[in-house]
Amino acid sequence: MTGMATLSDTEVKAALADVPGWELAGADIVKEYKFKDFVGAMAFVNRVADRAEAANHHPDIDIRWNKVRLALSTHSEGGLTRNDFALATEIEALVGS
Repeated sequence: MTGMATLSDTEVKAALADVPGWELAGADIVKEYKFKDFVGAMAFVNRVADRAEAANHHPDIDIRWNKVRLALSTHSEGGLTRNDFALATEIEALVGS
C-alpha cells in the first residue's frame, strides 16, 4: 500500500466527521468498542480481520475481555490516508450488522 497521499490536518478533521466516535490519537485514528462478553468481542475482531485482509489494510487491534480498541494508520505512508477512513467506514457498517 504505497503511493497514497497522506491527508492534511484539515482533511483529517473533515473525514473524522464521517466516522462517528473515531478520534485522532497521534498519527492514528482510534475507536473503542464494547461488547457483551469476550466471545462477542472476538466475533467482531474476526469480522474486522476479514474486511481488513480484503482491503490489504490492517489495523492495530487491542482486545481486553469485552472491549476492542482499533487504531488505523497507513504505516507505509507515515500517516493517515483515505484508506484509513474507508476501512473505518466499513468497520462501522460491521457494528450495525
